Amino acid sequence: MKKQEYLTIPQVAKILGISRIAVYKKVRSGQIKAQRIGRIYAIPRKKILGNIERKLTEKTKRRINATVRKAM
Repeated sequence: MKKQEYLTIPQVAKILGISRIAVYKKVRSGQIKAQRIGRIYAIPRKKILGNIERKLTEKTKRRINATVRKAM
């Protein structure tokens, strides 16, 4: 199955752990780049996941990896 190239506002809200309204505000202010397609916004997956990766420090990445290893 091919991964989606774009995410919707609700999907981005869930990933970022914020409300849909907060995502709409970020889109309108230009903090999150999105394309409007009809009545919905399409947000490039790479933009969201790339921003999240850059914000993680090495220490946080190690802690996440250790937690994942314990869970498996």
